[in-house]
Amino acid sequence: MSEPCANPLLLGWIKEWLDQARERNSKGATVYKKAYESMKACPLEFQHPSEAQQLNGLGPKLCDRLTEKLQAYCAENGLPMPEHPNKATASRSKRLSDEGVAESQPAKKPRKARPYAPALRSGPYAILLGLATLGENSSQSLTKAQVIERAQPYCDSSFTAPSDPGKYFTAWSSMKTLLQKELVYDHGHPAKKYALTEEGWEVAKRIQKTLPEYQNQHTLSFGGQQSTAPGPNTTAPHDETNDDIEAILNPPINQDTDPNNTTITPITIPPNSFTVQLVLDTREVRTSTDRDYISNELAKKGITAQVRALELGDAMWVAKFHDPTFLTQYGEEGDELMLDYIVERKRLDDLIGSIKDGRFHEQKFRLRRSGMKNVIYLIEEITISYDPSNPATARYQEMVASAIASTQVVNGYFVKKTKNLDDTIRYLARMTFLLQNLYSANSDSHPTTLSLIPSRQLSSSQSYLDTLSRLRSENPKTTYAVTFSTFAALASKSESLTLRDVFLKMLMCTRGVTGEKALEIQRRWPTPQAFIQAFEALDSKGRETMVSDRLSSAVGRKKIAKVLSKKIAEVWGEDG
Repeated sequence: MSEPCANPLLLGWIKEWLDQARERNSKGATVYKKAYESMKACPLEFQHPSEAQQLNGLGPKLCDRLTEKLQAYCAENGLPMPEHPNKATASRSKRLSDEGVAESQPAKKPRKARPYAPALRSGPYAILLGLATLGENSSQSLTKAQVIERAQPYCDSSFTAPSDPGKYFTAWSSMKTLLQKELVYDHGHPAKKYALTEEGWEVAKRIQKTLPEYQNQHTLSFGGQQSTAPGPNTTAPHDETNDDIEAILNPPINQDTDPNNTTITPITIPPNSFTVQLVLDTREVRTSTDRDYISNELAKKGITAQVRALELGDAMWVAKFHDPTFLTQYGEEGDELMLDYIVERKRLDDLIGSIKDGRFHEQKFRLRRSGMKNVIYLIEEITISYDPSNPATARYQEMVASAIASTQVVNGYFVKKTKNLDDTIRYLARMTFLLQNLYSANSDSHPTTLSLIPSRQLSSSQSYLDTLSRLRSENPKTTYAVTFSTFAALASKSESLTLRDVFLKMLMCTRGVTGEKALEIQRRWPTPQAFIQAFEALDSKGRETMVSDRLSSAVGRKKIAKVLSKKIAEVWGEDG
């Protein structure tokens, strides 16, 4: 049973504002929800609302509103209003002084906190103004690319390139400061979106008032030409230059205001606007002391591979745009789209190890959730010493054969066997040349069409999979892709996991529960709670056979034997 809240009055008022914000579909709901959760979890009893500023999510403005509510409550109920902590301290100091208690120093006046004011044309200054172009009553928010596009004209530093080649920080790095100060809040997955909080709007409006003073002092450079940048509250003579600036400051936002709207509008990409590049995971090395062997050997074959940490797979291919800013016109980040090919490389000894510890099934589960159409399991048949007198030898051979057959037949993945690492490198090179030709405008046959699925139109990993299934059935010859960063978020081991995903992974921790069996269990009992409650309703004997009995209609690899059913019951149906 949870502990009662130490400040029920304050919590009740925050809940009231949270409910109102939700009814109006206001962006302030996120702010109030954060404050509500902090207040609910706080074990300290506050004598005055101003003391709540120490909590995450409660800034000065919200505490002032709570103080006003408390004053009205005290007046209505004939109660004394608690004294402000600063005033109480001053009164105590005066009383002690009057009683003759010597003070080493006179009591200092409480210093009034200065309102936050970012430096002129700094990163925070520009971001606040960029977000303020939405309008205070707007329910929309902006992606990172949209924020940068609107904020850049107000900033002297670049949002995409570090000012110093030896550093990694750009003007965008200041977004972290604004989030910490709760002037901006973010939401959404896989693509985060940003909007101003109430406190953020106060700061932005103060900045906007200063814009007319600076509009004649600061100029912006577009395409090598200098142009004056009028502020949002100023006017300027109508000409083509100002039209260009207006378009940059206020690009159209194609966002669905209806959260239930599942319409996805793919964007066809010109075939001559990108090149196909191979991307390798940083862990794909020959040895710990020869980490560049693979990329160096590929370079000898005319393939320049990108090496970076991958959320999923060991190799993949991307469409990299000639124009790094190409995707910003669609509100996307980066300059790469994922192509529909991914490689999971396994040495034979690693394959055996991954089957034994469960990683093999977990990886196949994540590959299926990634939505990749062409999954290649590349198995390097290194020499392993088999001892005929050891019964484990035959078992390992059978284990590998079964795993490969399952991967091909059940999962529908392509299995490629190579003799060694050099053979693997040759295969990756051939695949790269093949894909470059497949997507080239000068292809031997008609080039494969590449279409972008806008990340802002995706609400979850499941909507991504549903969208892919529908689009592929309508146009099987088109490759539907998301950006590399969006794919990384969708494929992340932690960020994209829903309750359903977590439940499936929990089930698969029991030896013998494959992905197919876990899915059958999850279809019958949608959540962990439903699964546990089903066990609790039975006696110990009934628990042992519950899963096998209730899934008796399952066939093939989805069928669960009584032995496995008992093992599952020992984990999930144990009295706790």
